[in-house]
Amino acid sequence: MGMKKISRYVVLLLVMALFVQVPGISLAAKGEASAKASGDGVLHYDVVIIGSELQGVLLARSARDQGLNVLILDPRSKPGGELIQGQMIVLDEPNDNKGRSLVQGALKPLYADYKAGNVRRLASFEKFYQNLIQGIPLKSGITIESVKTQGEGSKKTVKSLTYKNRLGNPFTVEAEYWVENTDFNALTGKLGESRIPGMESIYDGQKPDYMAATYMLNFKNVNWNKLHQAVLEDYPLTNVRKKYGANTYVDWNFAAGFSNITYNYKPQDKLFMLRGLNATYQKDGDVVINALLVYDVDPSDLKSVENAVSKAKKEAPYILTFMQKNIPGFEKAKLGELPEYLYIRDFNRYETKYVLDYPDLMSSRMFWDNVTIGGYAVDLQATRAVTKGIGYGKPDRYGIPLRSFMLKSYDNVLVAGKNVGATIKAYGSARIVPTTALAGQTIGIILGRELKQGRRLDELTQADFKRIHQYLEKDYKIVVSK
Repeated sequence: MGMKKISRYVVLLLVMALFVQVPGISLAAKGEASAKASGDGVLHYDVVIIGSELQGVLLARSARDQGLNVLILDPRSKPGGELIQGQMIVLDEPNDNKGRSLVQGALKPLYADYKAGNVRRLASFEKFYQNLIQGIPLKSGITIESVKTQGEGSKKTVKSLTYKNRLGNPFTVEAEYWVENTDFNALTGKLGESRIPGMESIYDGQKPDYMAATYMLNFKNVNWNKLHQAVLEDYPLTNVRKKYGANTYVDWNFAAGFSNITYNYKPQDKLFMLRGLNATYQKDGDVVINALLVYDVDPSDLKSVENAVSKAKKEAPYILTFMQKNIPGFEKAKLGELPEYLYIRDFNRYETKYVLDYPDLMSSRMFWDNVTIGGYAVDLQATRAVTKGIGYGKPDRYGIPLRSFMLKSYDNVLVAGKNVGATIKAYGSARIVPTTALAGQTIGIILGRELKQGRRLDELTQADFKRIHQYLEKDYKIVVSK
């Protein structure tokens, strides 16, 4: 081959490389290239979501389906957050005091399949997640460099955000609305809002405190029938709980409790505590368990997360040995594949236009601007100071207003998922994924439908919400007004 032909070939390869899709890079990069070609050098979107946790992705999906121009910028190297990367696939379900499920919207069929045993393994959840992000530009591994705001006091606006992609290239984007959807406040931590007191307020602590994170554990070769039978032989339930601990329960699909056993585990590293089990049987001897609490993790510091994951992997074989010796059916168990990320259940939350409070939950309060319905027990997991966690009762159904998802001093910043504006006691219930996921989906729908008519979220009235609640029920079978 001649030199000229070789040169043309090399050029052709370079051109082709520009269009090769690199996971987490290429989708947003295409948008950036398009913006530059238009001559303004800055991309403008209707909605920019920071982070790829499920709740904000549902908001993005709904907004996109309504025709809005949406972008997801994810500071993590891979998308999926706690659900996919943290493998937190043990699903908790909120119910009212009559035992009726409060799961609605996009998660309802997922929960139905989960309870039926059709969706239990990570691959099924990955498929569900991939369907949600299909067609939405998503760029992973970004770093926020600066945020440009205007206004002052309680009337501020985020105008633009400059970030670097994982290659170190800078880009600036503008948006009508911004959504905080990370587990470490990548956006809202830069906006100067007041932090809502956390777990330290339970015991009058003097510095911020947070519920422990969790490292999910996967086991293989578990004899679930033996576990089920062993517990049945200790019935009635009063005897079971006296022997194994409060809330101990096993059926053909799920197991909980055994805290009288697990609290006896002596970790190799003081970073960990093995609390009561919350386990799902995945069939064929596979079991996933939410039980290993991890203290002192700073999710805003990637090295802190990586250190915790590394130590958890070293701890896992010791937990396996303990389970083999102490939990029926685990005698021949083996460790399955372990995750590379954590389930971060609690970090800084910042004041919203309305901060949900514990009396709101316990009085079953409904708001004129409800965007979701909760009902899960008030469950605060352990910290080093609150060593076994604490509960504050079970509310009936209650509402959470749009205002609890709108950052207090900004007219165009929303919060998703575990960033919900709630006091720590209220957060103990409101934090459950189906509750905040429904809010994300609902807000995405409202954004799409109202922005098309020139109505912004902070301009919506009680009369508007009567209309909104009607179309949510009629068109989407989502009931959040009662």
